[in-house]
Amino acid sequence: MTDSSPESPALLTLGCDEIDRDHRAFLELIAALRRAGDVDFPTMFRRLQEHTEQHFAREEQLMQTCAFPALREHKSEHVRVLGELHQFGQRAARGLLPFARAFVAERLVPWFELHIQTMDAALVVHMQRASGSSAEAMRRT
Repeated sequence: MTDSSPESPALLTLGCDEIDRDHRAFLELIAALRRAGDVDFPTMFRRLQEHTEQHFAREEQLMQTCAFPALREHKSEHVRVLGELHQFGQRAARGLLPFARAFVAERLVPWFELHIQTMDAALVVHMQRASGSSAEAMRRT
């Protein structure tokens, strides 16, 4: 990743309001974490964790609703990232902040950018196609 700001709208706008909203909230939490002092960092990290759990649950519900063919792969990526968040959250809670800060900046942000551009983009395309097929079928009846 370059030193670009993770808040760049181009990175997170996929054309699905619910997903785009979650992505903006995630990146706002990342920005707050980057600004957080050592006292506030563990609490902010926990907020990021909680948001991410809810964000992924909403996304997985969308995948189930539209019968997304790559649901298993996408969900397993979510599980992996939630595991890392849990691990680094525990470190942050114990005061091992450099590890958690490095995880956010060096691993989480680049992963998130790639995840949006690949897995989430594929989900949105599938949802749009599925909704277009449903609309077309309704017009024919």
